[in-house]
Amino acid sequence: MFKTRAKYSLGQVVRHRKHPFRGVVFDVDPRFSNTDEWYEAIPEESRPAKDQPFYHLLAENEQSYYVAYVSEQNLIADYSGEPVEHPDLGDFFGDFSDGHYPLQVQMN
Repeated sequence: MFKTRAKYSLGQVVRHRKHPFRGVVFDVDPRFSNTDEWYEAIPEESRPAKDQPFYHLLAENEQSYYVAYVSEQNLIADYSGEPVEHPDLGDFFGDFSDGHYPLQVQMN
């Protein structure tokens, strides 16, 4: 039986361990739930295990805003206290407060 618990929560600000971007968690898959093509595009030596939580992020870097799909092993909590500026944040969350974005919509 597969059992897991997500380390990060909806509205939490996180950053990637290896790449220079951060984002806000807006959905969590208990294990990998993307396409095989997406997974195979990752260099084999860098591919994360599929049997861990994967996070959907409203992400940003210095150049752009986007949606990212990242394994738990590649994330760390962001305690900078700095808000994320992604333009879609208001579709899901309220105003940044105490390092977190409160959920403003009903999720399944």
